[in-house]
Amino acid sequence: ADECAQLAQVVERRVVGREPAAYITGEAWLGPLRFRVDPRVIIPRSHIFELMQDGFEPWLDDMGAPASVLDLCTGSGCLAIAAAHYFPDAKVDAVDLSGEALKVAQLNIADHGVRDRVEVLHGDLFEPLAGRRYDLILSNPPYVTDAAMAELPEEFRREPEMALGAGHDGMDIVRRIVAEAGRHLNPGGLLLVEVGRNQAETEAALPDLPLVWLDTESASAPVFLLRAEDLA
Repeated sequence: ADECAQLAQVVERRVVGREPAAYITGEAWLGPLRFRVDPRVIIPRSHIFELMQDGFEPWLDDMGAPASVLDLCTGSGCLAIAAAHYFPDAKVDAVDLSGEALKVAQLNIADHGVRDRVEVLHGDLFEPLAGRRYDLILSNPPYVTDAAMAELPEEFRREPEMALGAGHDGMDIVRRIVAEAGRHLNPGGLLLVEVGRNQAETEAALPDLPLVWLDTESASAPVFLLRAEDLA
């Protein structure tokens, strides 16, 4: 009877309260990697991870495995930790504006045993990096448009708003990342940014850049690539 009562409470939280399942269980997965999650962080679901499993081939072929990686808007730390997992010789920095999110990221970093290779930095995008440069910069930033924010299902409204909303066209954060990334990329380095369904908005916001849209399982082509030389 006690177990039935507990199960009923879980079902009520999910169905009636519309609480995301990951917050109820306290965990989410990217491939084989488990991450702690709670309402302080957005739930991991990045297409960048899909590309990472293949080593970002063929884009890293000329450079080889990156020695330095930056994960901007790291949230739970999932992409930073995944980068440490798939590039075992890389040093990884993880940046977020939310101090509460970084507390969760620190727990995940400890869980995965990569505290010696993943450094957490609190600040606004590149602001805390003091001139550091990287072979690879990854970001799954806020990119939801104002119109889409107004229509989000209740489940998504349980996630941190600052991790989702990004202005009228969803490009507020992406514009800033692209404008500053060149100063933090090593020669031959790559920038990969996830933008959800905003391919048209991205191309309109960045009309003069040679965006490369990467193939993922999603037909909406949600990740673009730029080279350091494109951003010079």
